[in-house]
Amino acid sequence: MKIIHIERLIDKGNFSTSEEWKIIESHITQAIKSIQWPPGSGSFTLYDQPGKGRGKGNGVKPIKDACMLYLKSKGWSLETPVDIATLKKPGPMDATYPVGNRLFSVEWETGNISSSHRALNKISLGIIKKVLIGGILILPTRSMYKYLTDRVGNYPELEPYFPLWRSLNVEEGFLAVLAIEHDATNRSVPRIPKGTDGRALQ
Repeated sequence: MKIIHIERLIDKGNFSTSEEWKIIESHITQAIKSIQWPPGSGSFTLYDQPGKGRGKGNGVKPIKDACMLYLKSKGWSLETPVDIATLKKPGPMDATYPVGNRLFSVEWETGNISSSHRALNKISLGIIKKVLIGGILILPTRSMYKYLTDRVGNYPELEPYFPLWRSLNVEEGFLAVLAIEHDATNRSVPRIPKGTDGRALQ
């Protein structure tokens, strides 16, 4: 799997020049590049079928799970509850890494575009509340999206709203959206199941 683009929405203070960020960036980059399909193939090839329609396209949660398992092997915590002092407690962060007395968060989108908005809002509030030093949301490109489960949140749909998060008044923090894409498509590879076992993707 390859990284197509990383869009920095907030980059305030010295975090993005720190050694901690270099480590985190390396972990995330390697986690994404390590995801393979079929297993052991050395690349990431999607089953060549559009995802619109029941039983078509490729599952998304096993892809996320493979990334999370890699991060866990590097010392990240998964499904981390984070108290950002809201009236309704938000769901846990997909993965977090300690940075001093704060955390850095990674969210991998498996829901719809509304879920993508909630993920960025959750990270942003965590930065404002000084619980998080930063976070990244990982999304498929338009090219990848069409081969996945229908209506999964994707980079092009979220991009028009980037000015909203850029306008936040933050003294220190880092917020970015990372666009990922498959290496190839082929009808000869198996379809990625819409299950939960991400170990098969490494």
